[in-house]
Parts: sequence; C-alpha cells; structure tokens
Amino acid sequence: MNAKLHAVTDHTGRPIRFFVTAGQASDDKGAAAMPGSLPDAVWLLTDRGRDADWFRNALADREIRPCIPPRTSRKTKIKHDKRRYKRRYRIECMFGRLKDWRRVATRYDRCPKVFLSAIALAATVVFWL
Repeated sequence: MNAKLHAVTDHTGRPIRFFVTAGQASDDKGAAAMPGSLPDAVWLLTDRGRDADWFRNALADREIRPCIPPRTSRKTKIKHDKRRYKRRYRIECMFGRLKDWRRVATRYDRCPKVFLSAIALAATVVFWL
C-alpha cells in the first residue's frame, strides 16, 4: 500500500480531520479535497507543495489567509509571513505523535479504510494528550 496522509489541525497542533490519497498523487490533488473540509479559521499554514493559484483563490473565497511559501518555480514570488510559518512545527509534531503508534508508523494495513481507522484511533488519543 502506498498512501499519503493529509491532516487538518487546530492552532495547538491537535488533529481535527484526516484524509488519505494515493501515494503517487501530488499534494495538489490532496489540496483539492481540502477547502470544503476546513473549519472556520483566519490563517492556513501549509507547505509549498500546495502553492497553487486556484488553492489560494479557494481560500480567499472562504476568507482564510494563506501562509504558504512560494514554489521555487513560481515566476512571480508571493510573500508569506515567515514568523507565522515557523509555527508549522506543531503540525509536524502531531505527525510525530501519530508515528509513536507502531501500526501507523509501519503502515501494517493494506486497505486505506483500515489504515485511516487506525489513524483515527491514534488521533483520538493524541487529541487528548
């Protein structure tokens, strides 16, 4: 099984929503499912894999300000708040806490539904710790 996990967290890094896409798919395909499932927020911090004009426009429609560094191949550079972007470490810490669960870290489950169920169980515990 090759799957990519996408997550939405709150401002403290606690997991809120998850979804899985094919591992070979780019981050743009995962981002296409994201705008409809985002909670009400002021800012969205994400990595440069989701830097696309259509994604930025979808966030603007929901009145969410993106903090996304521009891709290196972008012709017109877009500024982002570097101080705010440094808080993205909370998201990486959440993934690290999920990987404390051996079943999630080694991806024992071949079926994406079962894998997502294991992640949901681990995330429930991580949310309250």
